[in-house]
Amino acid sequence: MQNKFFYDGPNAAVQLSSSILRLLPASIHTPIIIMCIGTDRSTGDSLGPLVGTMLEQKGALPFYVYGTLKDPIHAVNLEDRLKDIQQQHKHSFIIAVDACLGRVKNVGMVTVEKGSLKPGAAVNKNLPSVGDAHITGIVNVSGFMEFFVLQNTRLHLVMSMAETIATGIYEAGMQLKKHQRLASLQTNELKYKLFE
Repeated sequence: MQNKFFYDGPNAAVQLSSSILRLLPASIHTPIIIMCIGTDRSTGDSLGPLVGTMLEQKGALPFYVYGTLKDPIHAVNLEDRLKDIQQQHKHSFIIAVDACLGRVKNVGMVTVEKGSLKPGAAVNKNLPSVGDAHITGIVNVSGFMEFFVLQNTRLHLVMSMAETIATGIYEAGMQLKKHQRLASLQTNELKYKLFE
């Protein structure tokens, strides 16, 4: 199954969900963080905080979600927030979510990949790399006046992409919950048998 697809393609959320599940650590005890990067002051760059807000509204996830429209993680506070998260959740697995710019034919494409991402690269900001895995959405075209391009991205596109990404992450969370429940049932059964 591929890890690049258009947000409005058939089964996009399902593809996203299974791509995420394949990247997750084997241990069910590793805390999983969804770190949504961006700012609501720029339409194109609001993809991350929109995803964070949508996930927060869905609730009951086996993930910790950081970065929402109300409390965004952006260039100014990224380093501090990253340190706080790493202190709060030791040995966690971070999935970073961010908007990016790309070629015209790839606008609307969502990518799920292993490894960290470099936030702010499109607008020449030198920020620390984030994540053990990342999800990016191409919201507009790169190559010319990137900051202006991000400011002038269609909100409809960003909202629609955020919905697909949030749904995919939520589905992955539900699958993970099911897996965790089964694992704890099996552990309890084993304990019960040992004490019989």
